[in-house]
Amino acid sequence: MSKPLTALKTNIQKVIIGKDDVIDELFAALLVGGHVLIEDVPGTGKTTLAKALAASISGAFARIQFTPDLLPSDITGINYFNRKKDDFVLRYGPVFTNILLADELNRATPRTQSALLECMEEKQVTIDGVTYSLAAPFFVIATENPIETAGTFPLPEAQLDRFLMRLPMGYPTQEEELSILNRFKTDNPLDSLQPVYTQEDIVAMQQAYIKVTIHPILQKYILDIVAATRSNPKVPIGASPRASLALQNVAKAYAFIQGRSYVTPEDIVHLACPVLAHRLCIGRGASHSASQTLPIMKDILSKVPVPTESWS
Repeated sequence: MSKPLTALKTNIQKVIIGKDDVIDELFAALLVGGHVLIEDVPGTGKTTLAKALAASISGAFARIQFTPDLLPSDITGINYFNRKKDDFVLRYGPVFTNILLADELNRATPRTQSALLECMEEKQVTIDGVTYSLAAPFFVIATENPIETAGTFPLPEAQLDRFLMRLPMGYPTQEEELSILNRFKTDNPLDSLQPVYTQEDIVAMQQAYIKVTIHPILQKYILDIVAATRSNPKVPIGASPRASLALQNVAKAYAFIQGRSYVTPEDIVHLACPVLAHRLCIGRGASHSASQTLPIMKDILSKVPVPTESWS
């Protein structure tokens, strides 16, 4: 089985250097039909990665810069009275797209953040009592800065649970950063990036990854990990059944991207923290940032026995 997303990955790597794991995980989320929260300090390439992915697919792209004065209707759209038509007309919001960049999501008020809940979970928007379906694929890439808290509103548990994965970008190595300096020395390669896949290609791969096999023992391993989050004394509210399903689906998609027709225990270990850590509710008023929840999640993984390769 060949790797199906090599062309897409190669295209993005014309702009993004040294983030192979993040790119693979982003692809996996796209195939599953989930959404990704990229959490890291400014300047690490969060927005550039989202734009590079959008430019590599011949679909619609929209960006929302979240600010405290943003209204829900600025996201979903609004019915306004058109005097020429003597009737109300829908002005479509930026959610009517294929790839939506929600930049600095935590700078908007909770009321505005909640405008994305229906879009992300049900792939639809309800405006003035009328429900509109969103195009396929619909993929939200949200960013937030975990360090700066002035003027921000922490994402509630319901909002965090809508994200399939939370990913860090991390700093590049010195060699990678030198490559970045050279690559952007004369122009921005993002400006010349061309699509390598159509929307139909992505939809077809979304249907193909479902055929990837996951052994019942590995399903039990997923359930053991999730159960451990619920019994951990540091975690008042553990991961939900939605999290179990998310981990299974993204493991299948990740295996598909790697060119395999089956899931391995290593896939689950690799993806457990990105999929589960942000879903851990560690107490009222406590931070949900990676610095708080990742150590707990890693400790849980170290204590849950990994299935050996002797199973048939």
